[in-house]
Parts: sequence; C-alpha cells; structure tokens
Amino acid sequence: MTVTVTDSELSEELVGAIRTWVEREVIPNASDLEHADEFPQEMFAQMCEFGLFGATIPEQYGGLGLDVTTYARIVEELARGWMSLAGILNTHKIAATMIHRYGTAEQQERLLPTMCDGSVRAAFSLSEPDAGSDTRSIRCRAVPDGDEWVINGTKMWVTNGMRAQLVMLLARTPDDRITCFIVEKEPGMGSDGLTVSRTIPKLGYKGVETVEMAYADYRVPAANLLGGPQGMGHGLSYALSALELGRINIAARAVGVAQAAFDAAMAYSQERETFGKPIFEHQAISFKLAEMATKLHAARLMTYDAARRFDSGERIDLEAGMAKLFASEIAFEIASDSLRIHGGNGYTQEYPVERYFRDTPLMIIGEGTSEIQKMVIARKLRDRYT
Repeated sequence: MTVTVTDSELSEELVGAIRTWVEREVIPNASDLEHADEFPQEMFAQMCEFGLFGATIPEQYGGLGLDVTTYARIVEELARGWMSLAGILNTHKIAATMIHRYGTAEQQERLLPTMCDGSVRAAFSLSEPDAGSDTRSIRCRAVPDGDEWVINGTKMWVTNGMRAQLVMLLARTPDDRITCFIVEKEPGMGSDGLTVSRTIPKLGYKGVETVEMAYADYRVPAANLLGGPQGMGHGLSYALSALELGRINIAARAVGVAQAAFDAAMAYSQERETFGKPIFEHQAISFKLAEMATKLHAARLMTYDAARRFDSGERIDLEAGMAKLFASEIAFEIASDSLRIHGGNGYTQEYPVERYFRDTPLMIIGEGTSEIQKMVIARKLRDRYT
C-alpha cells in the first residue's frame, strides 16, 4: 500500500519542527542576545536551513510554496520564542512577495532563488523622516539618466538595512508618481552614493538593526525598475498589496508574543504564593487570566481567518487590518497584565516578561499604526456598505 504525505502533513511537520527548535534553542538564549542587542547569527542560519526565507514562494524558485496560514503559524512560533526572529523574516518576505507578484521574468529568475535560500537578504524601504504613515508624501526622488536612474533622498526605519544586499526602494519619479526600484548592494555601510547614516536605538525589537539610509546620486540600472517599464508609477500599489502579507506577519507575531506572556503569567501564578496559597487561587488573578486567554484566542482566530482568506485569493486589506489592529493591541494588554501578575519580578531582567512588554509596542506601530488600520478598516466598511 502506498502512503501519501499530504501538504497538510508536511506543514504540520514543519511547524512542529520549528516549535521544537524554539523550545530548545531560542527560548533559553533569547534574553541574553536581546539584552546584548546582538544579531542571532546561528538562529538566522537555522532559519535558512528550514527554508523560511522562501516560505510562501513557489518551489520553482527554490521556495517552500507554503500557504499563508502555515506561514502565520510559523511566525507565531518564532515570535513566541523571540519576536525579533519574525522581524528578520518579515521585510525580506515583503520584498520577495513583491518580486514574485510584480517582477519581470528576468527579475524573478535572477533574484528569487538566492532570496529563498537566505544567501541574499532583503529590506523594504518606504518610510521617510517626514513620510511615515503618510505614504503619499514621499520625497525621495528618482530621475532617469540614460539606462540608469539617479536616486536622491533619505529613508527611515529600514529593518535589515545594514545586512541586506537587496532593498525594495519606493521613490518619486519626474511624473510625480511613486515607483519601486530594486537596489542591489553589498552588505555593510554601502558605497557609491548609498550610506547607512545611522542605526536607530530602540526600546525593544533588539538584535535586528533598524537604520536610516541616505541616497546621494545613487545609480540604479533601468532593468531594476520593479516590473520593468510597465511598473512605472505602480510602486505604492505594489507595496500596499505586499503589506497585506506583512500585516498578517505582524498579527501572527503579536499572537506569538501574547502567548509567551500568557504562558509566563500562568506558570508564575501557580508558583507564587501569597496568604498561604498560589496567587492563581485569588479571584482577581484568575479572572484576569481568564480574560487574557479569551483575548488571545480571539486574536489567533482573527489572524488565521485573514490568512485563510489570503490563501483563497481574496483581497484582505480589511481583514488583515482588523487582525493586525486587534492582535497588536491585545498583545500589549496581555504583556502588561503578565507584568502586573509578576509584580516586582516582572520589572526585572531575570524574567522574560519585561522583554515581552518592551517588544509589543512595535506591533502597534509597525506596518501601519493602529490609527492607520482604523482608517483602512473604516474606508473598506464604507465601500462594502455603499
């Protein structure tokens, strides 16, 4: 009798393998690396071995061809161990998704295989000092010069910007439209008009560099315009489409951190005793834990629902926005409540809950703030009810 291994079984096997790795290798070492703000090189190498940098890219380019629901579960497991690991993955996957969806055949065949195996790291560069959430206020400019484009401007909040060899750069062209360029560079500080001018210190989200990048008469081949000539002026729509996947990543990340914070609170509430009994036995604590578990469950269901809709081919800017909004806010609430349950111990670096508390605000801000998500949700609701 022939035994057939289904895609579902392979997905479960991969998620299980990552869960085991997180338990054995990530959780015991995450706090030390995080406090040192040290890039997790060995963990990054293992993520490459798992094939995660090409998780949702088709096998013909060297990817795993996973559905987005499985990808969300993987991100959740990574974030449960250390949120920064999911951040290393996110901007890279946004870039790979943009090339897979909108790149020319030459761009796909040349770039995707090395992006999938992790030998080429990618960054996504949209935000600017005066154009964060206001994406249409981009000032970085690209001017044609023969068979090249000359780029001038400054970009902010570029995750992986130092180590990345490829940057998806959004710039304004002379026709006042926004176009995406594929910037290929050597890892490090950059040269020939491209510099990483500073690394931005952060409250949390340690171990992953967030940088400012400056372009001064930096030249990009015309062949690196995403999608070729047909891609002119479509950079923002390409980016916003790929950010649907990014928002699922953020929502799944939030669920993972919330799970870790809840697990820590449950364990501590049964170990710590006051007035002769574990604090879990006090109604104030048990009710708080009940509320935390309910919110966590709801956030996970919303995230998986958005992922399933993505897999079915639906446009999910509404559902992804809702999942990202709810999951990120709930993660912050659960981390805060977990810290409260830990009392003074939660405020020390001896317990990981202080890291969860510092990491969760990133999900509220990243890939569009909660306020931006509410704007997106409201507009889509109006469209559906008009």
